[in-house]
Formats: sequence, structure tokens, C-alpha cells
Amino acid sequence: MAIRIFITGGTFDKEYNELNGQLYFKDTHLHDLLEMGRCRVDVEIRTLMMIDSLEMTDEDRELIAHQCQQCEEEQIVITHGTDTMSDTAKMLAKKVKNKTIVLTGAMIPIKFGSSDGLFNLGSALAFVQSLPHGIYVAMNGRYFNWDNVRKNKQTGVFEEVR
Repeated sequence: MAIRIFITGGTFDKEYNELNGQLYFKDTHLHDLLEMGRCRVDVEIRTLMMIDSLEMTDEDRELIAHQCQQCEEEQIVITHGTDTMSDTAKMLAKKVKNKTIVLTGAMIPIKFGSSDGLFNLGSALAFVQSLPHGIYVAMNGRYFNWDNVRKNKQTGVFEEVR
């Protein structure tokens, strides 16, 4: 069975406006990333939203949980903004059972050329195929259990809470 990929936005998919210097959303870059990474895994991709995770509401998280519950795939990767990724993981752990869900993102937009997004996406696809059912965050080449991860805002690296 295919791996389901849900797109929610975040730095992963941001574009840079050269005129005003702001970041914005246009289209997802996921298809290009899978092609660049020469991915040969069967995936089903669905864009749920294209927002910065700091703007994500409880209703947005409910939609993500509902989509995870309703899809037939048991292995799910979610591209997500890094600032509230652990909040969404926590909510998913309460609502979604019997699936392996890996959230991942990027600290640098893909369009900047030196992004960590391709590496994080590849890691998430590998982890979702090898980990048991549960909710995880995959960043910086590591995976973390949903209840033992935070983004260190001083270093920009994900780390264990304890």
C-alpha cells in the first residue's frame, strides 16, 4: 500500500518575494522533491492547507486528524511548519490510532537551494516505513516520539525534551 503524504504548508513550501523580501505560499514543492530524491516509493499526495504553522488553528489540526483517521493508508507523512509541529503531533496522538504518522518540515525554504527539506523528507519516508504505529517527528536525521520532542529556538535543532 502507498504512503499517504499530507501537505500543510510551513517553511517547506514557502517562496521568496524578491520585491518585498517576504515569504509566501504558491504551490507545493513536494513533487519536485520526490523527483530530485529519485523516490521510488508509491505515494498518494494531498494538500490540506498551505499555512505557516504559527497561524494553524485547532480547527486546522482537527482537519489533519480527521484526514489521517479517514485515509486508508496506515503510513502517513505530514509536511508541517516547525514552530508548532510538536503541538500537532500531541493532538494526533490523542485522536489517531493504529497508524504510523511522521511529521517533518524544513528550517530553510526549499526554494533557497540549501534547504534541509529534501533530507528531512527522505528521512520521514524511511522512518514511516520502519517504525511501529505511533506519532513521530522526523528532523535533522533523527526521529522523536511525539511526547519527547521540542524545537530548540536558540539552535534551530529538534531535540528530546528529557
